[in-house]
Amino acid sequence: MTICTFYFVFLFFFSIVSFILSLNFMILDYSIFIEYELMSLNSTTICMTILLDWMSLLFLSFVLYISSMVIYYSNDYMHGELNLNRFILLVILFIISMFFMIISPNLISILLGWDGLGLVSFCLVIFYQNNKSLNAGMITALSNRIGDVAILLAISWMFNYGSWNYLFFLDFMFNDFSMKIVVYFVILAALTKSAQIPFSSWLPAAMAAPTPVSSLVHSSTLVTAGVYLLIRFSSCLDSNMSFILLFISSLTMFMAGVGANYEYDLKKVIALSTLSQLGLMMSILSLGDSDLAFFHLLTHALFKALLFMCAGNMIHNLLNYQDIRYMGSLINYSPLTCTFFNICNFSLCGLPFLAGFYSKDLIAEFMSFGYFNLYIYVIFYLSIGLTVSYSLRLCYYTLFGTFNFSSFHSLNDQSFLMLKGMGGLIFMVIFGGSMLIWLMFPSMYFICLPIFMKMMTLIMIFMGAILGYNMANLDNLIVHNLTLSNFYFTLWNLSTLSTYGVNYYPLKLAGSYYKYVDHGWSEYFGGKGMYRELSSNSSFSQILVNNSLKIYLMMFILWIVLLFIYL
Repeated sequence: MTICTFYFVFLFFFSIVSFILSLNFMILDYSIFIEYELMSLNSTTICMTILLDWMSLLFLSFVLYISSMVIYYSNDYMHGELNLNRFILLVILFIISMFFMIISPNLISILLGWDGLGLVSFCLVIFYQNNKSLNAGMITALSNRIGDVAILLAISWMFNYGSWNYLFFLDFMFNDFSMKIVVYFVILAALTKSAQIPFSSWLPAAMAAPTPVSSLVHSSTLVTAGVYLLIRFSSCLDSNMSFILLFISSLTMFMAGVGANYEYDLKKVIALSTLSQLGLMMSILSLGDSDLAFFHLLTHALFKALLFMCAGNMIHNLLNYQDIRYMGSLINYSPLTCTFFNICNFSLCGLPFLAGFYSKDLIAEFMSFGYFNLYIYVIFYLSIGLTVSYSLRLCYYTLFGTFNFSSFHSLNDQSFLMLKGMGGLIFMVIFGGSMLIWLMFPSMYFICLPIFMKMMTLIMIFMGAILGYNMANLDNLIVHNLTLSNFYFTLWNLSTLSTYGVNYYPLKLAGSYYKYVDHGWSEYFGGKGMYRELSSNSSFSQILVNNSLKIYLMMFILWIVLLFIYL
């Protein structure tokens, strides 16, 4: 039995167990709280705390299920890789970090999982060991460090209250101003981990990782950790926090949607769609419905994992080319992969009765049902339209356009291991949404809207489809305004600001320091000057030692002469 098969069976089994337990806990409205004291320090106990309720167990089952399929898929995708065992063990470490993050209501053990995710993601992003991967890994790790520091500050602030178990303090955090500082730190941490503005640039850069890692990261692990933590803290969000979060997340959703319509890298288009959906989750969370945000988190995890696996199969067959302009007519060469790809795209768009529809349509209607200003209403529906636009553009380029790679292709649907891994997810993509909505919401949402507002989601889906098709044709006919394209490519210059913008002044200062201190007067009178003086003195002493008798006689005569002069 290979390492991939072993971990596939192991994770799949525990996924089923976790899912059955979550159903049991959901029916009984039951939670288990386990606390094990590790040590006591100055009346503060350091405990390992585990919270098992329907939410943590359900999310855990989804993470384990998707991970098992990704590892099974990796067996073929990473075939021939010398360090396959190392890769699989890194993925397992990633899952363990997420496990700590999910089941713990204690900020200390959350930090263990949170920091573990950041560290292992760095190791996975730089897995291919080239300069591009290293740069992507550094921006990923350093962006996430800001969130790690925020969690550390929250931990240090909670020293005032005698426990790091945030469940005990949720009511205080809403009412007590000094406790609200903890919630602000948690929001900052969630914004960095879920790549909201202004920390968005690391998410497309992390595409330098192998595709199975991208599938795992962008569906159920790294980027969803921030959303999951905020769902746990959702009862603490007051109106000011919700307003800030809503503004940032809605802007992120719109920015990612526009950027994806100008992107040509297959994996980056899907990464930007993840960013858009994270903005949607954060938005609905800030509007006050954490259960709905969690519902969309789960449905999104299913179709996004499969979308990346399909993209990985295409890239694998196209000799590792990721530019969608090389692709086209893939439906003729790999029909099954393209079928899966299309179903996931439809689910992402919110096509009725697929998994994405149940959460996305409900979110849009819930937002319409609330009383918000025109900006929020317009940006929500524009973002929904843009989602369909870039999805259809992607389909046009990959599935139906002209095949520009025909002389080099090795396209087929013969990689059965990859197809089996993808096949394990496709049924969940189709039926998962309807299953979850019956499980999670015992009482249905009753949303009564005028007919125009009720149909608004479908109207935007069709308008977005028309826009996407026309944009794909425009891409073929004319060259975009390069300045505008670069602006959208770099996520409204966030990529530049996050790297060169942050590094410019420290590097300039370091250059000046190097020039004026290391190569300047301080060096002349400092280390080098001292070395020169000591060298010349030691050389003179060496001459004295080598010509001892003559020199000693001359020195003796000189000393006698000087003695007589001064006396």
